[in-house]
Amino acid sequence: MTNSIKVVCTYCDRVNKLPSDKLGAGGICGHCKKKLFSGHSATLKSANAQRHFEQSDIPVVVDCWAGWCGPCRSFAPTFDQAIKKLEPTARFAKLDTENEQQLAARFQIRSIPTVLVIKNGKEVARQAGVMTLSQLEQWLKTHIA
Repeated sequence: MTNSIKVVCTYCDRVNKLPSDKLGAGGICGHCKKKLFSGHSATLKSANAQRHFEQSDIPVVVDCWAGWCGPCRSFAPTFDQAIKKLEPTARFAKLDTENEQQLAARFQIRSIPTVLVIKNGKEVARQAGVMTLSQLEQWLKTHIA
């Protein structure tokens, strides 16, 4: 019998179950019918963050950023490249610290950009500052394996 893995859809925030041996093939959301792994990040808000953090069986990698932040804007393409390379080993999400100040405060975000790794609802790693793609990949491989 194949184990199933819960994955939260980046479009509609619904929880989906996939056979663990089919995770690499992606999947389609049972609710909105969009691809579960499409190379784009989820947008975290107070209303959906807990679902992504606690209902996902794969780690959630969060880019904490703000629109006015130059380093955040320069890091965004790197984060997007990491999504395309590392999905489905992790779910990638973005947290706009200006629009979601309470959520940012929950994680005590003091500088941006900051990347968090959340597993089973708990923060397991944090890295502040801009990284190159190779630095980000190396850092993530030690925390999402």
